[in-house]
Amino acid sequence: MTQSAAPADRPTSARSRWRYGVPVVCLLAGLLLAATHGVSGGDEIRRSDAPRLVDLVRETQSSMDRLAAERDALTEQIDSTHGKFSDAALAAMQARSQQLAAEAGFEPVRGPGLVVTLTDAQRDANGRFPRDASPDDLVVHQQDILAVVNALWSAGAEAIQMQDQRLLTTSAPRCVGNTLLLNGRTYSPPYRITAIGDAAAMQSALAAAPLVTLYKQYVVRFGLGYTEEADDDLQVVGHSAPQRLRYATPTGPIGY
Repeated sequence: MTQSAAPADRPTSARSRWRYGVPVVCLLAGLLLAATHGVSGGDEIRRSDAPRLVDLVRETQSSMDRLAAERDALTEQIDSTHGKFSDAALAAMQARSQQLAAEAGFEPVRGPGLVVTLTDAQRDANGRFPRDASPDDLVVHQQDILAVVNALWSAGAEAIQMQDQRLLTTSAPRCVGNTLLLNGRTYSPPYRITAIGDAAAMQSALAAAPLVTLYKQYVVRFGLGYTEEADDDLQVVGHSAPQRLRYATPTGPIGY
């Protein structure tokens, strides 16, 4: 009998590919799983409870519908409340508003009054100031302006304007170097103060004010400027900037 041939062995190269290919595939699969875990933070990437775009759109639309309904309800409430007032009541409120605006200084005022002008000292003909004068002696200060304004108020001034601004109870000029700051704006001399009222009474109040008298002494000694001019037709502007009062304290009993 003839002996059958032994089965041929597989090629060595084929066995080598399988030997190294399987570990490489497993390694790549492990890297992919690790990257997926890092991106998802340990959670499922496609969870069933993740919000969908269509759900977000529906939620936004529902919120807009709710806000629109609230707007319509408030508009209807305003219209119904406004309708409760008669034309006479509205006219009375408008008149009261105008009266308060005038009393608060928001309306311009015209009439007789007094104009006081203060300015810094000027050099003499030789271009020099007095030798014994310090820099503070040669300029108008905050206390000088306040002394004049307070004297005018005490004489019953109806309205006062400094430069181009109406003075209110909350207005106060402040020194900033050789300029003055008033309601957020800076001004340089000369400082022009216009007051509506009895000119003679205001001049008497200025003459009796101690700080104004002291300023006039500096006028004579150091050459500061000071003038008073009465006029039968002056105009004071209304205050235009909005007023924001943070605190209010009653100064006495209020009568109704």
